[in-house]
Amino acid sequence: MHDTLVLKLVLTPLLIAAASLAGRRWGPAVGGWFVGLPLTSGPIALFLALDHGAGFAAAAGVGSLTGALAEAGFCLAYAAAARAGWPVALAAATVAFAALAALVQRMALSPAAAAVCAFAALVIALGLMPRRRAAAAPSPPPAWDLPARMVITTVLVLLITGAAATLGPRLSGVLATFPAYAAILTVFAHRAGAAAAVQVLRGLLLGLFAFAGFFVVLCAAIEPLGLAAGFLLATAAALAIQGGSLAVVLAAPESGRLGRILAGR
Repeated sequence: MHDTLVLKLVLTPLLIAAASLAGRRWGPAVGGWFVGLPLTSGPIALFLALDHGAGFAAAAGVGSLTGALAEAGFCLAYAAAARAGWPVALAAATVAFAALAALVQRMALSPAAAAVCAFAALVIALGLMPRRRAAAAPSPPPAWDLPARMVITTVLVLLITGAAATLGPRLSGVLATFPAYAAILTVFAHRAGAAAAVQVLRGLLLGLFAFAGFFVVLCAAIEPLGLAAGFLLATAAALAIQGGSLAVVLAAPESGRLGRILAGR
């Protein structure tokens, strides 16, 4: 238990710091795409497996897959309310996430059905998201910005894993998908206007295909192959899918500096 606490306190803030710096360097769409990786829910799944066993983690993985539907609703609701300002948009997105999370929690989907629903929801959400370019870059973030993001996300991981025995595996998995970090990233991008916030969310939806792929493989592999092989295969699948979705992000006109660098321009 002590070892997993150390992992939570060290690994989670390091992952979030890396995602934050990538978003600052290469723009909101790339930042959102980066955090589509299971940077929070992946470590939570690992800690659940270490604390409660492979079966518990596999069930939590199904919860995380269904939670992707709630994340798609979060993105659509925020985008729909973005012109009203970030407080209204964030409130609407959080309500949408909570409502969808409560719904999918009652559905008791099989891993295969959860995977189909997750990928379908992401495709539909991407098709419905508005396509607007940001007019200006946000102002430089304050000095406390990065430490605050690291602390908030680490606290989220500690709370969910600490309450896992009470919540049960599926609800733990669903709650692990709440886009706390993406919400922070979106709110800060919103300072440059609603279009910048929408860019983050479009990038997030593209990145969530890797998230879904991670949990599809994890649910299938962790019990028959063990923790190490299950997480290695799931991570490899997520990285492969994320590499493919990068081409879609770079094709967008708002991909910015990263697109120009990788395109050799």
